[in-house]
Amino acid sequence: MNPQARLKWFRRLALAGALLAAAVVVLGAWVRLTDAGLGCPDWPGCYGHIYPQAVHDFPQADHNFSKALHEMIHRYFASTLGIIIGGLLAWAVWNRQDRQQPRTAVIFLFLLVCLQGALGALTVTLQLLPLIVTAHLLGGLTTLGILWWLSLTPQRESLSAREMALRKFALGGLAVLLLQIALGGWTSSNYAAVACPDLPTCQQAWWPRMDFRDAFVLWRGLTIDYTGGVLANPARIAIHVTHRIGALLVALSLSVVGALCVARARSRRLKVIGGVLIGAVLLQIGIGVTMVHFAMPLPLATLHNAGAALLVVCTVTLLRVLWPVPEDRRGTLAP
Repeated sequence: MNPQARLKWFRRLALAGALLAAAVVVLGAWVRLTDAGLGCPDWPGCYGHIYPQAVHDFPQADHNFSKALHEMIHRYFASTLGIIIGGLLAWAVWNRQDRQQPRTAVIFLFLLVCLQGALGALTVTLQLLPLIVTAHLLGGLTTLGILWWLSLTPQRESLSAREMALRKFALGGLAVLLLQIALGGWTSSNYAAVACPDLPTCQQAWWPRMDFRDAFVLWRGLTIDYTGGVLANPARIAIHVTHRIGALLVALSLSVVGALCVARARSRRLKVIGGVLIGAVLLQIGIGVTMVHFAMPLPLATLHNAGAALLVVCTVTLLRVLWPVPEDRRGTLAP
C-alpha cells in the first residue's frame, strides 16, 4: 500500500472513530438523563459481571436492570472507541516515517482516551461528583473534535489576508463554546436543568433569588452521593441562569464567526462552513427553547447534547480549513 492510500485509510478510521465518539457523547447524556450513572456500582463490570443479562437475576434489592443496561451499553461503545483510537496510534507509529502522517495529535488522543477511562471509573466510585462528570463530558467532546480533525483532508490552497484574519475569531469561538459546554455539564450534573421551568423568565421573574456562592463550589468532599443533586434551589437557579446567559453569548459569538466567513471568505468551502455553523447555532437554540417549553422531555434533552457535538464538529471543520497544509508539504499532498 502506497503512502497516500495508507493516509486515506487512516482518515477513514479516524472518521469511524469520530462517528462513534459522537454516539458515545449522546449515550453519555442518555445515561445521565435516565439517572443511570450509578446503574452499575462497580467498574468496568456491572455487579461483577460483563454482560447486563448476567445481572438480570442478581439477587440485590437495589439492582435496577434497566439502568444497568443503559450504563453497560455506554461502556461498550466507549470501549470500542478506545480500541479504534489504539488502532490509530499503532497506525501512526507504524507509518511514522511518512511526513504527512499525524503523530502528535494521535498520541495526545490516546492519552486523552486513557484519561477518559479513568474519569469514567471515578464517575462511579465518586458517586457522580459534578466536577468529574463535567470533566468527562469535556473529554468526550474533545475526543470527538480531535478525531474529526484527523479525519479531514487539509486544504491545499493558500488563504488570503482576509481569510487568515478569521483564524482568531474561529479560535475565540471554539474557546467560548468549550466554556459553555463545561457550564452545560455543570448544569446537568447538578440537576439544575429544570430549575427554571419558564422562558424567557425564570421562576416567573427576570432576576430570581439566586445563590452564586454555593452554585459553583467545585469540591465538596468524597463521601457525598450526588445522585439527584445536593444543591438548594437558589443555587440551582443561579447555575441555570448563568447557563442561559452563556448560551446567548456563545450564540452571538459563533453567529458572528459564521457571518464573517460568509462575508469575507473567497473560498466556497469556507462560506458553506460559515453558513452551516450559523444553522447549527440556530438549531441548538431551537432545541433549548423547545426543551423548556415541553418541560425537558428525554429525547430533546439528549438531542441538546447532540447539538453541542454538532457545534464542535462545525467549529473544528472551520479551523481545519483555516489551517491549510504548510508550503513545504504541498507538493506531496494526496489529491
